[in-house]
Amino acid sequence: MSFIGPTIRNPDVASRSAMTRRAWWLVALNVLIPGAPQVLAGSRGLGRFGLRCTFMLWLVAIAALAVFIWQRSMFISIVANAWVLWAVTATLAFYAVLWLILTLDTLRLVRIVRIAPKARVWVAIVPVLVLVALSGTVVYAASVTSTASGVLDKVFVAGPSVPPENGRYNVLLMGGDAGPDRQGMRPDSITLVSVDAATGSAVTIGMPRELTNIPLNDSSPLKKLYPDGYGTHGCNVDACLLNSIYTEVQLKSPELYPDATQNGSSPGIEGMRDAVEGITGLKIQFYLLVDMAAFSQLVDALGGVTVSVTDAVPIHADDTFTTVAEWIKAGTQKLDGYHALWYARSRHGSSDYARMQRQRQLEQAMLAEFTPLTLLTKYQAIAAASAELVKTDIPQSMLGFFVDLAGKAKTQKLTDVPLTPDNNVDADEPDYGYIRTLVRTAVYPTPSPTPAG
Repeated sequence: MSFIGPTIRNPDVASRSAMTRRAWWLVALNVLIPGAPQVLAGSRGLGRFGLRCTFMLWLVAIAALAVFIWQRSMFISIVANAWVLWAVTATLAFYAVLWLILTLDTLRLVRIVRIAPKARVWVAIVPVLVLVALSGTVVYAASVTSTASGVLDKVFVAGPSVPPENGRYNVLLMGGDAGPDRQGMRPDSITLVSVDAATGSAVTIGMPRELTNIPLNDSSPLKKLYPDGYGTHGCNVDACLLNSIYTEVQLKSPELYPDATQNGSSPGIEGMRDAVEGITGLKIQFYLLVDMAAFSQLVDALGGVTVSVTDAVPIHADDTFTTVAEWIKAGTQKLDGYHALWYARSRHGSSDYARMQRQRQLEQAMLAEFTPLTLLTKYQAIAAASAELVKTDIPQSMLGFFVDLAGKAKTQKLTDVPLTPDNNVDADEPDYGYIRTLVRTAVYPTPSPTPAG
């Protein structure tokens, strides 16, 4: 250790062996403790500044790791804040520049011409390679945090946390489709997810888009237009079905929900919220709308999804759906975005209920693709697709809570309640009293009696 003292600052420049050992010490210290070479052999002011920045970065990283391990929900809530992400981005970018300066200064302090000729190339190359590798990692991390900040701002809304309703959070999931044969967008996939706020136990209620005579909750502005239910005595679009409510309200009656846009929603979404509340009898706190056109981009960003196709699904070549261009064949298939979108949307040659089942199958297949390795290697593409894919009114302040809740949900059994003929639901003549009972029984099951003794 005496070598690191006065000898490293005032070396014997005539001794190539001493200068070579000194060079490797400086290179190693620059990698392990950036700023240390300057304190020992160069500008102490620059070195102390580099050390302070290095130790501060280490301290923050250790604290962040500790919070992530023991308080994951708190960690995600903090990093889900756009301002925090921008601060992290700026800090990482600054440190990458500082590290570059310290490395170049270290190479100056080495005095390459004074070391052994055989070592010169390696002494010059090693710090540059380490700099490229580690600074590249820092720059990539800065890029990821910058992208994440942009996605959070675009997808999620600002606002306070929302309390659960009777101990549960109810989220309306819709897959929107604005095809060329349609006037405006209509949700093709409609599912209500009810999650226990304490345990994460979840119930999914899948609704056919062709439900008729839709009851509306008592506070709905739509109820003034349709007091006996939407479609019971006609409507203002070509088909009076559940998913038509979005189109009618969005295009024909947006004034019914004047505050929807400023609250991170839209009139069409709020109309659908009122309808699903009327159908199920549950209060809905949040919605999540998936643009099916952008859905294919996300699948491609993931590298495709693997599904087990039970029955061949047609891909049509024209808008009349009379010519089949190709088939998605039965069996295990790896689908790209284009074919996955057709698999989810194709409704000719099969029932609406079969399509609902395929959509749920795709949702599960996509979740299986979200591995840590996939997120690490394809984050930018996934984030770009997600920003275009999702619209929601879930506040950023609750992201940590919901991620933690999702972790709990993985340990719980998922209850699926599709409103289909298998559950004695007729979309043409639905019994909404029976549907509400079906939903209530699934969401609030009666506890099993405790055995005596």
